[in-house]
Amino acid sequence: MTTRSWSKCGSSDDFFRIVPLLLLALNAQSTWANSIEFKGDIRPRYELIQEEGKEDRERARFRIRFGLTANVNENVDVTIQLATGGDNPVSTNQSFDDGFSNKDIGVHLAYADWSPKDNLHVYVGKMKNPLHRAGGHALIWDGDLNPEGIALNYKSGAFFGTIGGFTVEERSDADDSLLLALQGGVSYEVGDNNELIGGIGYMDYSNTVGNKPFYNGKGQGNSVDFDGKLINEYSQIEMFAEYKTRLGNYPFALFANYVENTKVDDYATGYAVGAKIGKAGKPGTLEGSVAYQELEADAVIATFTDSDWRGGGTDATGFTIKGKYVLADSWNLGVSVFLNEIEKAAAMQRDYKRLQIDLEFKF
Repeated sequence: MTTRSWSKCGSSDDFFRIVPLLLLALNAQSTWANSIEFKGDIRPRYELIQEEGKEDRERARFRIRFGLTANVNENVDVTIQLATGGDNPVSTNQSFDDGFSNKDIGVHLAYADWSPKDNLHVYVGKMKNPLHRAGGHALIWDGDLNPEGIALNYKSGAFFGTIGGFTVEERSDADDSLLLALQGGVSYEVGDNNELIGGIGYMDYSNTVGNKPFYNGKGQGNSVDFDGKLINEYSQIEMFAEYKTRLGNYPFALFANYVENTKVDDYATGYAVGAKIGKAGKPGTLEGSVAYQELEADAVIATFTDSDWRGGGTDATGFTIKGKYVLADSWNLGVSVFLNEIEKAAAMQRDYKRLQIDLEFKF
């Protein structure tokens, strides 16, 4: 074995030239790493579904999400996230089934956040829903829905507002379906530990009539013709209010949300009211919520509303009850119960119950 000396590799001057370059490379790598934030979660779930007239259904499911946010410069961040659930726009859950087969993972988020001012954000891409959801409730939008397009979010003092233009369905043989969304509201501090939030919104879809329902072609409560095509336009007006305070040592909140499709005369409205107490934060803490909702058949686009309540869609009434307990750092136990009556407008009214038990691990 031959030992190589510095005299054969180069002079000592080479050493003093190489070391600074290596240090610069290591420093650049460190700076790059510091500009990226990784996060994710894994959530196994047990689920029981009981629908009147059908056999009970039990299944084991899971959700995996993993993503990163990179700081491009002082005004721009880029977020990318992958998740299970395949191409479903309102669910990231995947069932344990199909003979140990590999499971689908898709692009859940892919957007840039440009903030030219501290109170102004411009989002471009497949983004987190920029519209405020009263009480975090899914009357109009499922929590997993990430719209695609461009949105501007502005906040000044008590006022907040959002305007967005989204591509819903691109068609080669017909006009595209687009969504224009406007929303504005105010948030006021009312004394100590009290906050009052109120606002309105407007959402208008183009080219729905004569086209199949979005994503999977299923009406899910929306009115369709014999060929399964939508027969109504959808221009939705929304009003919402929230009140946040404390009951003793516990945060407490009330909310109300109302929506109406101005393009139809019948089965055009929906509303939700609810309350939440507690905050699942540190180990040993818990929170609970209850909401009652009535959502008529054509009040909103059924594809995009809560995928768990009534099994996903509109034309139903009923309760959503949730609880969460923090077992340890980044480890939560959650329970959700849905007690609904479905397909009232279709004259096929029946009970629908759903139980979910979750273990969520965040990292």
